[in-house]
Amino acid sequence: MKGDVKISGVGIHSGLLANITVRPTKSGGIVFVRNGVKIPARYDNVTNSMLRNTTIGRAPNHVQTIEHLMAALFICNIRNAEIIMDNAETPILDGSAAEFIKTLSSLKTKDQIVFLRVKKEVVARAGEVKFPFLARFVNFIKRRKPDGFVKLSPTDKKRLDITARIIYSIPVIGDQEYSFAFDYDDFKKSAAKFMKDVAKSRTFGTIGEWEWLKKHGMGRGANGTNVIAINEAGDDTINDIYNKNGAMKQQVIDRFGHLLPPGFEIVKRHFKDEFVRHKIIDAVGDLYTSGYCIIGKLESFKGSHAMNNLVLKKLFSDPSNYDIIKS
Repeated sequence: MKGDVKISGVGIHSGLLANITVRPTKSGGIVFVRNGVKIPARYDNVTNSMLRNTTIGRAPNHVQTIEHLMAALFICNIRNAEIIMDNAETPILDGSAAEFIKTLSSLKTKDQIVFLRVKKEVVARAGEVKFPFLARFVNFIKRRKPDGFVKLSPTDKKRLDITARIIYSIPVIGDQEYSFAFDYDDFKKSAAKFMKDVAKSRTFGTIGEWEWLKKHGMGRGANGTNVIAINEAGDDTINDIYNKNGAMKQQVIDRFGHLLPPGFEIVKRHFKDEFVRHKIIDAVGDLYTSGYCIIGKLESFKGSHAMNNLVLKKLFSDPSNYDIIKS
């Protein structure tokens, strides 16, 4: 185990430059360090998950949007590390886990892998999450059913199976489902497949949400490289429209240029179902706040960071729900 890696980029909400140093340690799990204060990246230290991200710690010593970095740490077999921050938000980079994985793959560690085997089914339901009034009101107005859930259940194989399904009234998304399996007996192969098929999937939202966030001091680091932005009609994305031809490119620049920093090009979708594949990244990152490599099945139906966190809290609430196994 040797060396540190440094990663820099803007935060998706603040738009401010964030510099982080990832320093492998011999023990202690994953710990963020900000203002000299250690902030464990644990499920029981998650304090906010309402802004479509996962936050640990409490202001002023808190860290936002850790999920993509946590997913990369899992993929790169980094079990113990200090992540030194100079800002409150991790860099958004390309909006996925891919760039984090590419950078962290240079770290060579000899950490002992500790598994958590799920023994009993646990379920977190949307109705159990205490959303702010505004979020509940918006869901009511848009007739969104609070029928989402995240479920962890046992498996007789040494693997983590994740299935995510999302349903949106927005035509370009609609009903999408995607599954991915991490085989711990050949994790290197699983990691390579994840990098190829999932890791570069980016976060997404409507162009209306993007503009609203910008006007209210959030989403300042979002741009056409790190976000999939759905157009007003909901039948396409500005990422794909921009890349169709020169005329369409100019139309997007004329209409949405104020949302794009100078010099940025808009990157088209990597996958038709990139939306649901990104949910796999979020689930992997959130599950890694358990501190273990989980052996079991995760089913996410209209899932969220809040439900991912709640299912872990339920899992750990009763020691008979799981076994801890050292490799």
